[in-house]
Amino acid sequence: MEIKQAFGVILRCYRKKANYSQEKLAFDCNLDRTYISLLERGKRRPTLDTIFTISRALKVSPSALVTDVEKLLVNKNSSLS
Repeated sequence: MEIKQAFGVILRCYRKKANYSQEKLAFDCNLDRTYISLLERGKRRPTLDTIFTISRALKVSPSALVTDVEKLLVNKNSSLS
């Protein structure tokens, strides 16, 4: 699994946990809804600014997002070995 795919999985989890639609999250972040969709599908890689903006809207720390991405990557990659 690539980093951008793992970020997408984690972003979707946090968004759903916050009971946000892609449209609501995009509006709160001043981003396009299609960009949120592309992030969640692992088609785009977020900038650091975007990670901070999204985390603020989801009321979670940027480090929590990144840590969860790292955990997912470690677990997925170790299960492949």
